[in-house]
Amino acid sequence: MDGPYIRVEESGDVHPLDDNVTTVGRGQGVDIRLTDPSVSQLHAEFVRRGPYVYVVDLGLSRNGTRVNGRPIARRVLEEGDVISFGAARCKIGGLIREELTPEVDMRRGGAPELTRRELDVLTSLCRPALSDEAFVSPATARQIAEDLVVTEAAVKQHLLRLYQKFRVPEGPNRRTRLANEVVALGLVRPMPLVERERQAS
Repeated sequence: MDGPYIRVEESGDVHPLDDNVTTVGRGQGVDIRLTDPSVSQLHAEFVRRGPYVYVVDLGLSRNGTRVNGRPIARRVLEEGDVISFGAARCKIGGLIREELTPEVDMRRGGAPELTRRELDVLTSLCRPALSDEAFVSPATARQIAEDLVVTEAAVKQHLLRLYQKFRVPEGPNRRTRLANEVVALGLVRPMPLVERERQAS
């Protein structure tokens, strides 16, 4: 098979990864359907960018996503990596093995690894805009604090770390620039309509 693919260990099924987002989960509408009960309806997604593929845990699962046994929020994959969605395991193949040059390292580092809590903060930051599927204005530190039931001071500490991780310089509209970067990288996506209606009710 040409290009990157995912092999599901339990069934042996092979799924090619094209240039679009490939969703993984137990639900009917996903691209790669896993039957293990530890897998969420919509668990994670694979995103292909040229020769690179990264996996994003969508934060909706109690059991999380692991790469080679380590919990991740988002991770660029390498040939032979084993990705676990709950108890279900898949392996990636078809990636070009390469010696990473400083330039490639920089591209791979364009989207830093994030903790689950940092991903929560980013999701909350972008939620007001993404819920209308048109970018308007990100949430304030106070709104994020209320959303995540934490102190505003804790949110500000997370935001400072995120500004450093994403290299957002000081200046006006810093939150907006961070949110734009996060959305451009595909780290936070518009909520499915069903999810939005459930949260609104």
